[in-house]
Amino acid sequence: MLFRRHPREWGPIEWAAVLALALGAGVVAALLTHGARGPGRCGDELRELGGDCVGVTEHAFDADPRVGSLVAAVAEENARVRRDAEDPEGNAARIPYVRIALMMPFTSDESSAMTTDMIRRALAGALTAQQEANSGSGPHYQLLLAPDGRNLDHWRPVVRRLAELAGDKQAPLVGVTGIPSSTPETRRTIAALSEHGIPTVGPVITAADMNAGHFFKTSPNNDQFARALKQYLAGRPEREKGFLVWDNRSEDVYSRNLRRVFEKHFGAKYDFKGHNSNFTGSSGTDKGIPQRFTDAVQKICTARSDTVFFAGRDQDLPAFIKRLAQEGDCSRGSRLRLLKVGIGLEPTLTTPETTRWLEEARATIIDASSVDPAWWQGKHDPPRALGRFRDRFDRLERAHELGARPLNDGYAVMYHDAFTLLADAVDRTYSDINDSAGKPGKKGPELIPTKNDVYNTLINPTISANGCSNCLRGAAGSYGFEGPGVNDQWAVCKPVPIVEYPAGREAGERPPLYRTFRGGDKGACPA
Repeated sequence: MLFRRHPREWGPIEWAAVLALALGAGVVAALLTHGARGPGRCGDELRELGGDCVGVTEHAFDADPRVGSLVAAVAEENARVRRDAEDPEGNAARIPYVRIALMMPFTSDESSAMTTDMIRRALAGALTAQQEANSGSGPHYQLLLAPDGRNLDHWRPVVRRLAELAGDKQAPLVGVTGIPSSTPETRRTIAALSEHGIPTVGPVITAADMNAGHFFKTSPNNDQFARALKQYLAGRPEREKGFLVWDNRSEDVYSRNLRRVFEKHFGAKYDFKGHNSNFTGSSGTDKGIPQRFTDAVQKICTARSDTVFFAGRDQDLPAFIKRLAQEGDCSRGSRLRLLKVGIGLEPTLTTPETTRWLEEARATIIDASSVDPAWWQGKHDPPRALGRFRDRFDRLERAHELGARPLNDGYAVMYHDAFTLLADAVDRTYSDINDSAGKPGKKGPELIPTKNDVYNTLINPTISANGCSNCLRGAAGSYGFEGPGVNDQWAVCKPVPIVEYPAGREAGERPPLYRTFRGGDKGACPA
């Protein structure tokens, strides 16, 4: 006889068991899913803020696709440096290394101060310098990638992490480079880095009031650019009918400072009070339609101005030139000079389209610059160290898409020189401290420079009446620093070429070369 079992009703114990099984399955599924995805688009060391990966890493991460191959190349070089520092068991240092961080955006949008083209050329320049430094003797270098957001506003977690890495005993962070743009956020960044005692180099900072105790600049500042333009104009006064066009964005430290500098040097002579117009630039988040130049162009035509000073960013200049072309030459009777300052000639200023607009407006760009495109052809006395840079950079250019005329905007060259300045200070410090520590009969591990050692090397007075004893000879010229309290760590001896586009005079008629200088003997700068 078969007995049928009647199912008993479920009690609290049975329901609890089922719930526990369900929760466990959910946890397992989540872990499996996470494992399938890996650490996420930003990797283990970065976190996502506002759509950007933010933090500090030696590894590749999800940046703008157009800079992805360069990010991967830096990560590969970093991995090689780490391998070379360890024996097969991974515990004994063979080639000591230190770290330099590249703190800048790695993504961009229409309101960013740094375009994608600028980012990839800057990264290519820094990578060129890293590879060059790692090809020699002495310590090797990891180039840490330190993205702080496309608008430079996520700098706080980056600075905190950099300060931690500076305390590493085996491979310390000894400096930061890459700070790209003069903004209020940048000002807070360099102040915070200085509070942590980290020497920082701004490759393309030009606003003359962007200063902090540990912040060094390799580019000339706006005041120095203006002095180079003043020297140029002294021999070419024309009719001195001037006009100032200025960016009205309150958040743009660079444009505001440039306007003040232009007014100081040229305002009275060229009557800016009665001859000026403003526009809203495309860099920033202030409200308003950018690049409206109708008022400026109409006033320039009415006043028959022959010399226009542009106090704005290069990315807004093509729109201004286009609007000038629509008005033609306004029966001026003379060619219009568009005076600007900057790191170089942004490639959008020399496209066939922009060149045609310049001809239709009978206008010439006069640029006080950090670099001269004629240097790439061996003309206009190129700096002696440019050849070494070109050898390695040209190989990178063939391997990565860097866009048209990748050297003309100056970013690759200036980012190379900024990294090289820190690496040169590390090499000199490394030699000094280990030579002084060497005593007969005493052997031990070599001493590794710290951020404090590197800072003290950078601020050693280099310029005197007897010459420049420790100037760095970079791809864009020579750089020296005169110590704290002298000139806010702006480079001394940096050449400031005047570039005309479209080219005007022959080489023999070039104006004298202006050099950044303060103190000592003007003959002290190396040729």
